[in-house]
Amino acid sequence: MVSEGTLSPLQRADGSASYSWNGYSVLAAVNGPVDVQRRDELPEEAAVDVIVRPAAGIGGVRERHLEGIIQRTLRHIILVVSYPRKLIQVTLQVTGTPEGDSKSEKLTQASSNLQILPPLLQASVLALISASIPLTLLVTSTLVAVDSHGNLNHNPSPLEIAVAASLHALAFSSQGRLLVAESEGLFDMDTWERVTEEGSRQCRDSPGSIHGEDDVSMKSGSEVAVEGFVRALVREQVAVSQQWNEALR
Repeated sequence: MVSEGTLSPLQRADGSASYSWNGYSVLAAVNGPVDVQRRDELPEEAAVDVIVRPAAGIGGVRERHLEGIIQRTLRHIILVVSYPRKLIQVTLQVTGTPEGDSKSEKLTQASSNLQILPPLLQASVLALISASIPLTLLVTSTLVAVDSHGNLNHNPSPLEIAVAASLHALAFSSQGRLLVAESEGLFDMDTWERVTEEGSRQCRDSPGSIHGEDDVSMKSGSEVAVEGFVRALVREQVAVSQQWNEALR
């Protein structure tokens, strides 16, 4: 599954990004650092607030659970000490879902929240980059499903998710550290090691995978490691900004 993304699609937000992956589309907006109410301020660092809005209806327990995971991850990578007594707010709107994840099937899939976590997290990171919020690390994420025969699938369809023996949402830093590991189902340690290895391969670029400023090596046909995709997207945005600056001179 090829990722698609855009930086700064919204004009009235401090930073924004759209990201599509595996049938899901997410629009993210970042506002901040802004003043925060005294009861919510932290004296030595910024507060980070995450809001997840579903494609249809209002948010519930599922969205609150996802907000908690994303908020903890973003606090780990944002230089929050640079903005004491301030607020950084991240709003995530799900704009598209794959077939099989419609509102009519939401109740039957209530126990599986992980399939939408990677695009939500990736859209958040891209929007923070768009807002020029200083980050300590670049984070990339993916989803790996394990079927009843032990086979791995890093782009599982809704049907494959429904019949999977286990499901794993993983996020890795640009230094190779595993930052997020959310799993559902039954699996052993051998399976876990294979899952993390596959997740790292899908998220991170192997040595020498970026050959030039605008050339990213292709993997699995038309697929690119998520880290390579993010870096190429940022380079493209920087090139566009430079063209505007030169045109205004």
